[in-house]
Amino acid sequence: MYSTTRRIATDAMLSAMFVCLSFISINIGNAMKISVDSLPILVAALLLGPLDGLAVGLVGSFLNQLLTYGLSVTTVLWILPAGLRGLVVGLYAQCHRFHLSQKQLILITTLTALLVTALNTLIMYLDSLIIGYPFAATLPTVLLRIISGILVAVVFSLILPPLLKALKKDPSGE
Repeated sequence: MYSTTRRIATDAMLSAMFVCLSFISINIGNAMKISVDSLPILVAALLLGPLDGLAVGLVGSFLNQLLTYGLSVTTVLWILPAGLRGLVVGLYAQCHRFHLSQKQLILITTLTALLVTALNTLIMYLDSLIIGYPFAATLPTVLLRIISGILVAVVFSLILPPLLKALKKDPSGE
């Protein structure tokens, strides 16, 4: 379906899209971010598979971390949730031969949104221990982050079917 060169180029473009989308997010302090930046991760995972989803998540998140916060001792921790989202969604899609129903898309996007929220909360706690800021101040936003993650996941499950259908069409006829 995709040559190695085309696959790498697609992953690079999707990683760049992740970074661009992350800059148009709504940030509420350091505790909450409402964004559609994970859409390219989902596209890579659902279109190309778990390794591509992982790669786009890790590379896109790493670049975003560098551009936003610079390199720190916790940078590796902060890029893991995005990579894990791509890996899990890609494995799920691969198990279903990349043919997911609307309900399956809602399920996997919602579950990975909850997973990412849980991981980000854990990383925020670890970051607070390492860097030395009060973690308790971020706790009131956990419920809001869960709700926003679920809402964004449902929106993704509505956007993804037509988007993936359009992307699967090969204008070159290959």
